Amino acid sequence: MSTASTPRARTTATDLQLERINVYYNEATGGRYVPRAILMDLEPGTMDSTGAGNNWAKGHYTEGAELIDSVLDVVRKEAESCDCLQGFQLTHSMGGGTGAGMGTLLISKIREEYPDRVMSTYSVIPSPKVSDTVVEPYNATLSVHQPVENSDHSTATSASSRVNMVPLPRLHFFMVGFAPLTSRGSQQYRALTVPELTQQQFDAKNMMCAADPRHGRYLACSCLFRAHVDEGGRRADAQRHQQGPSYFVEWIPNNVKSAICDIPPKGLKMSTTLIGNSTGRSRTEARVAEQFTAMFRRKAFLRRYTGEGMDEMEFTEAESNMNDLVSEYQQYQDATAEEEGEFDEDEEGDGAMGAARPAAARARRPHLLYKRARLPPA
Repeated sequence: MSTASTPRARTTATDLQLERINVYYNEATGGRYVPRAILMDLEPGTMDSTGAGNNWAKGHYTEGAELIDSVLDVVRKEAESCDCLQGFQLTHSMGGGTGAGMGTLLISKIREEYPDRVMSTYSVIPSPKVSDTVVEPYNATLSVHQPVENSDHSTATSASSRVNMVPLPRLHFFMVGFAPLTSRGSQQYRALTVPELTQQQFDAKNMMCAADPRHGRYLACSCLFRAHVDEGGRRADAQRHQQGPSYFVEWIPNNVKSAICDIPPKGLKMSTTLIGNSTGRSRTEARVAEQFTAMFRRKAFLRRYTGEGMDEMEFTEAESNMNDLVSEYQQYQDATAEEEGEFDEDEEGDGAMGAARPAAARARRPHLLYKRARLPPA
């Protein structure tokens, strides 16, 4: 019998959950806990406003700009009530007007006011199969600039460890995988194991966004197991998967982290969540960029945006920024590794002193002595 099913274990699990509950919740009267969250929308159904009408310009420049000061007042109030403010998490859609336009405006404003705090975004990107509005490519492309420049890491849905999930500043867009994705009725017919869950979480069918990791390589990833899992077996299985057929770039060592939470999710005996920084994620941006280009070339629906005060140059810059991001991911996906033997960009500018630096001095920078990425010619 699993110890998690005993009353004593349940009490212990509850105590552990309540120990850190103030990270995301405020305790109210009567033992109730209220999420420390701010909900905002420009649509008439949720707030007394005219709505953004699936228009990025309205959310970013006109309707959203009128409301942003009120939102920031609430943000400051919540931040001031924290004992030790660590950062902000923003969940928004990138295909509409409020989430894309006002969401990115809020990101930039919070970054200006709290430049030394972590900004984490969870972005719902347009689906390749279901579309709410024809101008989704415009809204998504215009939104990319803010997460690239002002977010520390962005997770797409459709770190004190050996793993640095963001090895390169601009490449901080994550993919999320979850296992098991099975109905509750079928759970009794399946025996879940750590190797099986590890395999499932890397499967394209278990990803929360419309991107196939097999079309790219992982720069880094983190695997969180929730259950009573043997730590040695879990780590060994994750490492064995890392040694699989070209799933990971070869020029970043120790780029897989695994962790355990002893409390399984409700309704499951065991689960695992993958957070991966994969170059395959760029195919999502490439698809949106292709749709954006097809519309922008014909100036389709452009008047809806320029009528709100936007300039066509903003569209051109957004398109260029999106294409640069896709190219940068592709560049590092195709990079190869070679042994130490020549100087890299870190040693440029040192001149003769850099060339004469003894091995003992370079040993203080072990990342130069392992392997380095040789990028293909642009």
